[in-house]
Amino acid sequence: MAIERQVPDPAQIAEPVQDLTNERSTEDIDEEIIEVLDAMGEGEDNIQMQEDGSAILGPEEPMMPDVGFAENLAEVISPQELSTIYIELVGAIESDKSSREDWERTYTDGLKYLGMKFDDNRSEPFAGASGVIHPLLGESVTQFQAQAYKELLPAGGPVKTQVVGAYDGLIEEQAQRVKEFMNYQILHVMEEYDEELDQMLFYLPLAGSAFKKVYYDETLGRPVSKFVAPEDLIVPYYTTDLETCSRITHVVKMPENDVRKLQAIGFYKNVDVESGDNVTLNSDIQSEKEKLEGMEPSYDDGEVSVLYEVHCNLDLEGFEDMGQDGEPSGVKLPYIVTIDSNSENILAIRRNFKEEDPMKKKTEYFVHFKFLPGLGFYGFGLTHMIGGLSKASTSIVRQLIDAGTLANLPAGFKTRGIRIRDEDEPIQPGEFRDVDAPAGSLRDAIQPLPFKEPSGTLLNLLGLLVQSGQRFASIADTNIGEGNSQAPVGTTLALMEKSSKVLSAIHKRLHNGQKKEFRLLATIFKDSLPPVYPYAVSGGNMQVKQQDFDDRVDIFPVSNPDIFSTSQRIVMAQEMMQLVQSNPEIHGPGGTYEAYRRMYAALGADNIDQLLMPPPDTTPKPMESGMENSGLMMGGPAQAFPEQDHDAHIATHVSLLNMAPVQMNAQIQGNIHSHIMQHLQLKADAIAQQQMPPEAMQQYQQMQQQAQQMPPQEAAPVMQQAQAILAQFSSPIMSELMQQFSQQVSTPPEEDPLVTIRKQELALKGQELSQDQEQFEAKERMRMEEKLRQDKIDIERIQAQKDIAELKDDTTRDRMDQQKELKLIDIGLKQL
Repeated sequence: MAIERQVPDPAQIAEPVQDLTNERSTEDIDEEIIEVLDAMGEGEDNIQMQEDGSAILGPEEPMMPDVGFAENLAEVISPQELSTIYIELVGAIESDKSSREDWERTYTDGLKYLGMKFDDNRSEPFAGASGVIHPLLGESVTQFQAQAYKELLPAGGPVKTQVVGAYDGLIEEQAQRVKEFMNYQILHVMEEYDEELDQMLFYLPLAGSAFKKVYYDETLGRPVSKFVAPEDLIVPYYTTDLETCSRITHVVKMPENDVRKLQAIGFYKNVDVESGDNVTLNSDIQSEKEKLEGMEPSYDDGEVSVLYEVHCNLDLEGFEDMGQDGEPSGVKLPYIVTIDSNSENILAIRRNFKEEDPMKKKTEYFVHFKFLPGLGFYGFGLTHMIGGLSKASTSIVRQLIDAGTLANLPAGFKTRGIRIRDEDEPIQPGEFRDVDAPAGSLRDAIQPLPFKEPSGTLLNLLGLLVQSGQRFASIADTNIGEGNSQAPVGTTLALMEKSSKVLSAIHKRLHNGQKKEFRLLATIFKDSLPPVYPYAVSGGNMQVKQQDFDDRVDIFPVSNPDIFSTSQRIVMAQEMMQLVQSNPEIHGPGGTYEAYRRMYAALGADNIDQLLMPPPDTTPKPMESGMENSGLMMGGPAQAFPEQDHDAHIATHVSLLNMAPVQMNAQIQGNIHSHIMQHLQLKADAIAQQQMPPEAMQQYQQMQQQAQQMPPQEAAPVMQQAQAILAQFSSPIMSELMQQFSQQVSTPPEEDPLVTIRKQELALKGQELSQDQEQFEAKERMRMEEKLRQDKIDIERIQAQKDIAELKDDTTRDRMDQQKELKLIDIGLKQL
């Protein structure tokens, strides 16, 4: 029976082990082994019996269990090592926090001057002094937030795509599908995106830095893009950017019940979690924000847990990075460590790199948005740049109001013995109150203090400070409408650009940050969501989603980094329209149409296609030979295409050449000959490609394929080389075809000049007769029309005379009837 020993070495034992190979029972041998172990100082408890009957002396080395790549390593790492990791990380976090105290102090001071809370408890310089805050900082922040929010999240979606490399119809359809899917997810599925972006744009000008965290939420089953307040993201002092940062700490304030839920599903390690004491993290910033909101924490501190989610590099025992020799290399690997700051327990340790990545690069989750580039990691905001101006403006406004208060309600001294009735009540307008003045003169008994009126100098200084702050924040009114309408093109745009350089640069930084955010979202859409589209797509089936998110399509924000407002967009469209209208010949119908279309788009008009009629399509298209002849007869050009039947077209055009009207018009003949040459060249090229040797044909096809994958400038020389190869074989064929065509259209033998002249005379005579006949027919038509018109007038005149005669006859009859009735009345009266 073999005995394996770990510690100590049997060779170092002073007393040798006796021979145990004699024929004795197993029990005797075991007893002697135990005696030997006792002599070696090893107890029976340190013996591990193996299945094959062997034994291991000394304590058994712990074996690290095999865990999945995405599993929580905190479940298997020893408590001693977890404690070491906790102490190191928490100490580093505290150092990181202390290194940014000046930045936090400036940020906190800036919050006081937003003007959102009126300080009505001031007692200096007197009780009830003005506590108003000048809105310079608040106005700058609000206007920037409103302007950036509209540009970064338009109604149609914030994402656009661009094809990388060779361009064709299939890739364009792929790019369109990616654009539609991402905009659908951001606008309709990711419900928090709108509010988180809105909140982030308000924090950004205040703090100078704001962050978005992009990740896949297991509980929601979809990607999310959450705003992270700048005070909740802690980095080391020496950090310059998030991509190279060795330790990123995200302070997560999570309800204790949610922590319990994540422990129940196995996402966090099931350990005791305490909460409440550290909720006041960043207490100065948090308390100032609560004052602005007019709120106080009314919940139980025990309901909230403060977690540190630390993205860092660690070298964990049992999970080391292995070198090529199979030994640990000592290189630290990226991990995400979640720490409960109250209970001092580590809840989770997970790998922060992809399993298939040989370089083990860390997975990015955070996007940094900067207002202005600072001197370190954190950017500068309006609180840093115009916070002093806002503070000074607030001080001057308070002084002016206090001076007005003291001037309107003066105070002073009065004689001790003077008595005023109801002196505790203020005097009402129009009231005269009784006063007992012992000295007899009221003027001598009361002495008001000499308070001055509000200073005009302070008022002018206030205007200067406000103007400087507004100019820096680019919120001053730009009077572009008061310029000269006859000024050169671009003058208005130059004035606008000059007044908004700062805002333009800030918008470009936001555009760059949003581009990084969309690329992180695209990676999550590709890796974490189902590989099919949730709706019917055009240009492919629903199963192509995962294939669409490849390197051929690049993703950008739809916002233009050079245009940051609707007014600037309208001005640029207007300037472009003026340029097009100033010289429409070089722009053509398409240029004019596009200028108006962009103008309507800048104005935000809907259904532009119903307002504008697109110019006719002038792109040549294959036509039948008869239609080509019709165009040639009218003096227009014609275009030949490779897929046409060249022999049939040439025969039809040759027949047109033999017609008399064509033979008399040299310009039409030239157009027909030019068009026939196109057909002959295309026919020669087709024959050359059929007769070309395989080696030359392969080289020709390769050049064509290369040219299709190149930009137009680089593709032109390659296409010329390919055409040169084809011309080597098509030129002899073209020569033969031209000879055949020349024989086909050769002129007949020359006839007698007199006969020719006579024919021309007869042709001219025929044309004159035809013209005379047309003129005669026109005159006859005019004469007949005039006769018909005169007959119609006569008929109308006769009818009118007849109507008049009938009217006169009716009138006469009525008069005679009246006379008859009168006579009968007279006769009756006489008889009476």
